[in-house]
Amino acid sequence: MLKFAENNMRSKTVDYQGEVEDTRNGADRGNETREDINSLLDHLTLIHIDLRINESELNTQDQDACCSRNVMRKQRHWEKIVAAKKSKRRLEKERRKAKQPGDASGETDPQQHSKKFLKALTKERLLEAKDSGPKLCIDLSMTDHMSKKEISRLAAQIRRLYGSNKKAAKPFWLYLTGFVENSLLYDECVRMNDGFVHYLVESTADSFVDLFPLDTIVYLTPDSDHVLADIDPTKVYVLGGLVDESVQKKVTYQKAKDNGLQTARLPIQEYMVKKDNVKNYHCEILAINQVFDILRTYCETRSWPEALKAGVSPGKGFVLQHEIIPENEPSSISH
Repeated sequence: MLKFAENNMRSKTVDYQGEVEDTRNGADRGNETREDINSLLDHLTLIHIDLRINESELNTQDQDACCSRNVMRKQRHWEKIVAAKKSKRRLEKERRKAKQPGDASGETDPQQHSKKFLKALTKERLLEAKDSGPKLCIDLSMTDHMSKKEISRLAAQIRRLYGSNKKAAKPFWLYLTGFVENSLLYDECVRMNDGFVHYLVESTADSFVDLFPLDTIVYLTPDSDHVLADIDPTKVYVLGGLVDESVQKKVTYQKAKDNGLQTARLPIQEYMVKKDNVKNYHCEILAINQVFDILRTYCETRSWPEALKAGVSPGKGFVLQHEIIPENEPSSISH
């Protein structure tokens, strides 16, 4: 029992000493904790400084990214310019090739070129006319004077006029004024003319008097007292888009006079004469595509007789003066 008691006392002594040591170690750990906290604060300060540096670096990266986008945009713009120049050089090469004689007669077969090239060449000619070619305006504001049948005929004439202009060596730049979308005429043009919405023309619901200076406008009408002697590239020539089967006289002439515009008529009377026919029919009123063919031919040949022959159909009852064969003198124009 005494030994057990001694051993027990020794155990308690050891435990007490251990607790004292743990207490001392705890105090030491407390001191170490305060030191650790101070050290941690120092590190946090350094970390804050590092974060500010990182923000600066991020700003620099954003600026670099912005600069990169600018460089890429400029690069894309430059590539477009290079591609356009290559396309232009290719067209020039094809054009020079087209001008070379294809055979002994000096004629070149247009079928040797692709449809894509011919289409691009036509588009280029039409766009050049926008800046340097003569200007022709179709006044389409008079549909209230026409029936549905006449409006359909007008849409067909617009198709023929545009097709003729595409084939011209020196095309006009065309304007369709007083042209309202979703109107009967517009719907007829879309229905009857393939690719009408892609026509290279300027179309607007506005009046031509609001688009051009009045002193540059020449309204072509068969009722005018003034003869069209020449085509001035600084003028805008206006055709009345009017198909009138009932022959309402002086509609276009009166409209031009109401706006104080200069008028002119084609020189049919000066270069052509009436030809005898069974119905005794003679008419100087032409469709807009026929008037255009006259203007186009004159621009290419500078000859009114050739131009009038191209546009005035025999059914109008007129022929050129030198084509009349005098009676009793059948051989007078043989040479």
